[in-house]
Amino acid sequence: MTKQTHSAQDRFDAKALAMPAPKARFTGVFWGVLSDASMVTLLILSMWLIMRSGEQPPILHLTFAIVGVRALAIGRAVFRYLERLATHDRALKQLASLRSNVLKRLIPLVPGAMKQRTTGDVHASLIDDIDQLQDQPLRVWQPLVVSGITVALGVGLVAIMSPLAALVNTVFIVLALLTARWLIARSRKVSSSELTEIRSRLIDALIERFEAAQVLHHFGATSNHDERIARISREYVSVQQKEAGLTGMTAGLMSAAAGLSTLVTLWLMRPEAGLDVVSAPVLAALVIVPAALFEVLTQIPQAMQARQLVDESAARVESLLGERVADEIPETTGSESETRERLAEARQAGFEATAPLLAARDLSARYPGATRNTLEGVDFSLNAGETLLITGESGAGKSTLAKVLVRFLDYEGSLTLGGTQLKQLTTHEVRSRVGLSEQSPHLFDSDLRQNLKFAQPDAPDEVLLEALDRVGLREWAESRGGLDMHVGEHGALVSGGQASRIALARVLLTDFEIVVLDEPTAGVDTENADAMLRDLLGAVPSDRAVIVISHTDLPEGVNATRHLRLSSAGA
Repeated sequence: MTKQTHSAQDRFDAKALAMPAPKARFTGVFWGVLSDASMVTLLILSMWLIMRSGEQPPILHLTFAIVGVRALAIGRAVFRYLERLATHDRALKQLASLRSNVLKRLIPLVPGAMKQRTTGDVHASLIDDIDQLQDQPLRVWQPLVVSGITVALGVGLVAIMSPLAALVNTVFIVLALLTARWLIARSRKVSSSELTEIRSRLIDALIERFEAAQVLHHFGATSNHDERIARISREYVSVQQKEAGLTGMTAGLMSAAAGLSTLVTLWLMRPEAGLDVVSAPVLAALVIVPAALFEVLTQIPQAMQARQLVDESAARVESLLGERVADEIPETTGSESETRERLAEARQAGFEATAPLLAARDLSARYPGATRNTLEGVDFSLNAGETLLITGESGAGKSTLAKVLVRFLDYEGSLTLGGTQLKQLTTHEVRSRVGLSEQSPHLFDSDLRQNLKFAQPDAPDEVLLEALDRVGLREWAESRGGLDMHVGEHGALVSGGQASRIALARVLLTDFEIVVLDEPTAGVDTENADAMLRDLLGAVPSDRAVIVISHTDLPEGVNATRHLRLSSAGA
């Protein structure tokens, strides 16, 4: 089996995938700059208007300023709304795409490549860390770019009125940013690692509390476990308070820098200094500029804090997805377009017309970490409309074969679907043609409708009921509330046989070419197992190929086209 590694080009860049397209980013920046520029200009123009009005000029000399103040006040709110609309819409759409990409990368890693990670650690990466990545466009990139552009424009406007005032503002802006960066870097080294570790412990404790609720209650240990959760929660709040304190400290720093910049500007531009002489209205406008610019500038330290959080979340997600994939886990080969090209070539060559629908030759496979093959030297072929019975003692590789057929496990030897090696097809293509009804099917803690729509999301109720009728469950379901009946957590409210029938109904709704039934009567008594197996096989359309994996032979009256008996030494 070929060892799988991720190439440099295949590296998962979480922050890059969290960012919308450049064109979408430009729209948000455009509205953001207009909003912040409107705020800065509004303060400058308002102060100028107040001072100029005190000189009692003709009203016409003030008209432009009066109209400008009104327009800027309205424009600031409108532009801010348009910025939020553009940036959040794009960021949330990109976040959905990021989640999808993460899940695609994660599927081959479960469970073999993640043995060293706790459940809380994985949950924290999949939920909290991925949610944190939406801050990359919203609270990091957008504020940094918008604030940078706005402050540069503001300083440029001040330079037109007074180069000296522009120089003073620039010096205090640089000093404030350097100080804020030093504070953030010093504080984040401790609180970030604490926050991640405590969050993972809290999630682990909560999951354990819910999963072991009955056991804890039986042994009177509920209060002890609840106190443990409360203690971890207090630690979590304490670290978050440190984060809030840092935010307040940087905001206070910006306010202090704005005040000092104003005082220094006033002192240097006093008439007796003679460094830069301007009119009273212009001087008033210059004095208010630091307050306006530093209000915009406050976004930059906040973006610095958010960037460190995003960087750490991205590193944890990339670390999770960078785990080594076990050799026995198949890798998706090629794209969907390449798969279609291979299938078209097979059809042109006549392979699908002459080759069996499914064929194996000297097929072997093993589980991740196993020292020897669980399945070895298996040969069989199967055509549409035929039934293949696979039997054997426990450990002979029956369930291993089922997992190989749907590409949960890789294989050695030959395994073809319509004349094309499964390794040459994407896992999506294989799983759209081969359906597996597992020995212990997973049922979601929801109603029967949603458990069936998992296979065909747009199916109307009548189609779902028809599928239940084919597997012999319609009357049973209708007597218990129909499609609205709940199946309970992990199917706790249904029997093992009913769960198998629901799983087969999902397979039928997906309309696979090949249906694999893995121990469909497991946990069902012998008397009912034969009748159930007859019902299940009778529900599958006659033009479909069926593989029945069982520890016993088929009941009387049900014939298999082929019979493959496995043993621990192979077939």
